[in-house]
Amino acid sequence: MAAYANIIVDISLEKLDKTFQYSIPKELEEQITEGVCVRIPFGKRTLTGYVLECTDIPEFEVSKIRPIIGIEKGSVAMEAQLIALAGWMKRNYGSTMNQALKTVLPVKQKVKQIERKRLLLEITREEAYRKLALFEQKHYTAKARLLGALIEAGELDYQLVVQKLNISPSTMKSLEKDKIISIESMAEYRNPVSHLSQKEYSLSLNPAQQKVVDQVDADIEQGLSKTYLLKGVTGSGKTEVYMELIARTIARGKQAIVLIPEISLTFQTVMRFYGRFGDRVSIMNSRLSQGERYDQFLRAKNGDIDIMIGPRSALFAPFSNLGIIIIDEEHESSYKSETVPRYHARETAIERAAMNQAAVLLGSATPSVESYYQAQIGNYTLLELKERVKNQPLPECEIIDLRQELKEGNRSILSKRLQDLMEEKLAKKQQIMLFLNRRGVSGIMSCRACGHVVKCPHCDVSLSMHNHGKMVCHYCGYEEAVPKACPSCGSKYISGFKAGTQKIEELVKSRFPEARILRMDYDTTRTKDSYENILQAFANQQADILVGTQMIVKGHDFPNVTLVGILAADMSLHVSDYHGAEKTFQLITQAAGRAGRGDLEGQVVIQTYDPEHYAILTAKDQDYEAFYDQEIVYRQMLHYPPVWNLMVILATGKQEEELSYACDWISKEIGKRIEIGKVPVQMIGPADAQIAKISDVYRKVIYLKTKDYKTLVMIKDWTERFIKDKKAFSNVSIQFDFNPISGF
Repeated sequence: MAAYANIIVDISLEKLDKTFQYSIPKELEEQITEGVCVRIPFGKRTLTGYVLECTDIPEFEVSKIRPIIGIEKGSVAMEAQLIALAGWMKRNYGSTMNQALKTVLPVKQKVKQIERKRLLLEITREEAYRKLALFEQKHYTAKARLLGALIEAGELDYQLVVQKLNISPSTMKSLEKDKIISIESMAEYRNPVSHLSQKEYSLSLNPAQQKVVDQVDADIEQGLSKTYLLKGVTGSGKTEVYMELIARTIARGKQAIVLIPEISLTFQTVMRFYGRFGDRVSIMNSRLSQGERYDQFLRAKNGDIDIMIGPRSALFAPFSNLGIIIIDEEHESSYKSETVPRYHARETAIERAAMNQAAVLLGSATPSVESYYQAQIGNYTLLELKERVKNQPLPECEIIDLRQELKEGNRSILSKRLQDLMEEKLAKKQQIMLFLNRRGVSGIMSCRACGHVVKCPHCDVSLSMHNHGKMVCHYCGYEEAVPKACPSCGSKYISGFKAGTQKIEELVKSRFPEARILRMDYDTTRTKDSYENILQAFANQQADILVGTQMIVKGHDFPNVTLVGILAADMSLHVSDYHGAEKTFQLITQAAGRAGRGDLEGQVVIQTYDPEHYAILTAKDQDYEAFYDQEIVYRQMLHYPPVWNLMVILATGKQEEELSYACDWISKEIGKRIEIGKVPVQMIGPADAQIAKISDVYRKVIYLKTKDYKTLVMIKDWTERFIKDKKAFSNVSIQFDFNPISGF
């Protein structure tokens, strides 16, 4: 047994982000393994820490190495592989080891398990009948009632005996003492999907789906661990491909992780997976109770399940024999963590798969530009599904110019064409989805007369409104005053976008008073089962119109939906970061894909102030390649990811002068090293962050661009080292974000 343990102290301070060595007491030798949480003496205090390594080699004088006090009660041991993954995340994304460890440990502490007891008959039936006759003769009615029930059933549930047969625990104890019965206890898992039922699975793949499955399966059979990008049009049956690959993975004795972008997708996704695989499936998400989360962690660790489904955190399920990781809707921004470490689930999944010689399959109708670029240069294998299942046609899309609507006197958010189509569909008892594209609308200035959006002359991103009456670029710090009239056409109709889902619901109610309307947004989905209830009600056709934000357009399958209205389609075009066109194309294509998924043909109305933009035109035609060809030229010209890599250094502090000094110092030090090393890096800033102050804490950013990702990691390492030694940074916090999904 190892004599020493290298332990990281459970305090998120950069100064303590290293291991300390402790000796392992004899009585704890069997229990101390990598990942265990222990109590340790630290100075005059007792703290907790994680064991990262057990070793026989002392790192300094043995007499000075203090012993571990004990194992932290209720802690959950981490797997060695997850510790290694945390180390990789720390190096690649910038964080303390503690922050990385807490990220890969989705369950932090033990929760008391539910115990289920049952009563078993321990004597022969003949002897039981003799005992029963004796109890009846002596008027031991409770004992007779229990024994009679046990003779009939063979075994009984403890709670049933107490509640239905009204038998006291003392009566059961007495029969147990006489060795007539035994009381057996067993742990019972809380199961968040226990209400679902397995169905007979008979679906067969079409030739295109089969070709994809066979190609991936052949590579796995040859021992190749690749990353695949499955680009399939909406409704092409990507989920069936996932399930077939998982079935083959399980047949090999391996396990699968399926990541989905939002909690809203778990209901429909899990229904389909549970229907095929039964209780070998479980889910992990933030809406589970602590007990449910702990039990799913245990079930995965003990090998009681083969498939874990969930958003980002499900990636860290403690499977010991992982065979495949599937990331559905891989383009979604929710796969990027917004807290330190700011990891991307896609990159982290590829790293975890490499540790297990497992495959990674990324699926989307609208792949991220980053993933498609990786496929184009040969780092990922591109697979395609170009037709909908059963050769259903893609919906018919039309673009409505809202500038023209305004000229014709229609100031409603619903165009005349959309209102006419809604009337027609309601008369036919068909369903409608109205999607409000609210992403990124809060700070932009746009003209309703001509569609002009005020942009930075240097960075080609929209300027954002700030409270001091100015518009600011969050990439270079350029500022200008908020205009009173449109700089392009002189119209007074220039302002920020104000309509929300609630306002649209009211407008639709007044225009179509007979229609039954459901609303799905942040406010209506706060409770645990709210997603499921709204989606189920709409699927059961208890409503005619579903109004919502982007959560309604992702992956849902409603066969009776024949019309999708996309309101303010271009709003996400003008977010103040370089992903605007990509997000718009994805949202429109995904929203359009909800129409015509059954036997009836679908129609889509795209309302916009910018009908000539390539993201709108290519989304109307569902032409991803045409969109990508234009978008990648823009990224190349302006040195944006994926052609170049981008790192943001976010600095925060309570004293503005102190923060400014620290940021200036960082930029100068980085500049010196770039010059000395002749590293091809572009640096922009320091500049105020998108929100320059939150809760009296000032925020500044520095942007660094270069082709080589490792160069940015090296700059991150330099920065981490020299801020540790500089007193000016004692009151300044530094965070890093690589290839950010949204602006700061």
